[in-house]
Amino acid sequence: MRHIPRIVLVIMSIVCAVNPVDGLAVMSIDLGSDCYKMALVKPGVPMEIILNKESRRKTAVVVSLRDDERVFGDDALAIGVRYPKTTYVYLQDLLAKGIDNPVVQLYKKRFPYHDIRQDPERDTILFQHSEDLQYTPEELLAMILNRAQEMAAAFAEQPIKDVVITVPAYFNQAERRSVKHAAELVGLNVLQLMNDNAAVALNYGVFRRTTFNVTPTNIMFYDMGASSTTATIVSYQIVKTKEKGISETNPQLTVKGIGFDRTLGGFEVELRLREHFAKVFTEQGKAKSNVYESPRAMAKLLKEAKRIKKVLSANTEHMAQIEGLIDDVDFRVKITREEMETMCADLFARVKNPVRMAIESADMTLGEIDQVILMGGGTRIPKVQELLLEAVKKSELGKNINADEAAALGASYQAAYLSKGFKVKKFVVKDANLYPIEVEFERSAINDEGVEFQKTVKRTLFGRNNPYPQKKVMTFNKHTDDFAFSVNYGDLSFVNEDYLK
Repeated sequence: MRHIPRIVLVIMSIVCAVNPVDGLAVMSIDLGSDCYKMALVKPGVPMEIILNKESRRKTAVVVSLRDDERVFGDDALAIGVRYPKTTYVYLQDLLAKGIDNPVVQLYKKRFPYHDIRQDPERDTILFQHSEDLQYTPEELLAMILNRAQEMAAAFAEQPIKDVVITVPAYFNQAERRSVKHAAELVGLNVLQLMNDNAAVALNYGVFRRTTFNVTPTNIMFYDMGASSTTATIVSYQIVKTKEKGISETNPQLTVKGIGFDRTLGGFEVELRLREHFAKVFTEQGKAKSNVYESPRAMAKLLKEAKRIKKVLSANTEHMAQIEGLIDDVDFRVKITREEMETMCADLFARVKNPVRMAIESADMTLGEIDQVILMGGGTRIPKVQELLLEAVKKSELGKNINADEAAALGASYQAAYLSKGFKVKKFVVKDANLYPIEVEFERSAINDEGVEFQKTVKRTLFGRNNPYPQKKVMTFNKHTDDFAFSVNYGDLSFVNEDYLK
């Protein structure tokens, strides 16, 4: 008998097609700032990672526009080294933001060769691609999502429209609407925008459902990606649920607390290395041209910095080298892990903050956390792991999850659950509403002098970390006529002030 991997058997027991229909398939897109991963569910193919045309399991979030041609993924990255002005990366950070937003200003500093302007119609930003062409971040993201859809359709050998897309847990409503708008521009039907940390937690729980009981198991997922860091505390346990009058016992995950840093990630480490290399090259004095003023040379240095960051995660020193950096002058210098840690000392000082924020928001202690599991490429840096061990006070950090694919597979499970064409074993997901939401309205009141006046009333609809999905009913029994009310975020004092602009 041919051997079948155990993981496949587990998946097949979880997801099965009901009345298979030709053309029935759903997909997920784990949309990161640096790269995205896709997963597919169709009859006979449960939860499989979609390979791109290079047979890779993840694809760079990049599009290069040149000579009326759109190029994506690795090809776009290669072109971007030669033509950085017409190659667009890290678009997720720019969604739904105005020109004065600190994140946009940071982007302009990192990529000074892009002409970024205020969009007068939408009060957000756009890229002035050429004299006649302008693109918003949403339009460029839509191109990337369209390419993802094409690759998924080719892999599945059938059209796919239904998708679950992951977004960072800290995304606000405007940012979420921008992602949904980008998907709709290319005809994708978004079943759900799922928080990436919840997707990871679902994937972790699905394959361990038999190990849970009525006693909560608390796991912290620490995810340092390319541009941000998130710490999420998730509680797993078996609960009784009632649906359509039928009582059931099902596993449930509940997001208890979230901590995050929107600008702490591996990309900033790469930028520090690039600046170091540019400074060293300038001091060597072998070239007449100014390396800082050459977008192509700086793009080459950034590409090498990305490689060096990965190498120094496993080695204490390495040689950085680029042939013909500028003026046909080669660049070569030895860099040590200690040097990298020194130039990024202020970044590493922020590693523990998301842990503290998550613990405080969950109103828990470190002793209640059973395990801390690493996610994201940034956590491969030894210094990050060292600081995390200090922060969580554990003897070791968990690495028993596929950090690259967990979110995509978790989101594909959710896509199958939301689709009408598949029957999925139930796993209850109670995500956390990160930002408190309140309702504000005016009503008549009488002051101490007996004079009627309009009083502004604020009521909390969903508090911070309120579990959802959840329905709430709010009554306005003192209003007998039509009246206006607004729905706003509540107290956001726990959020960094720069993130509120």
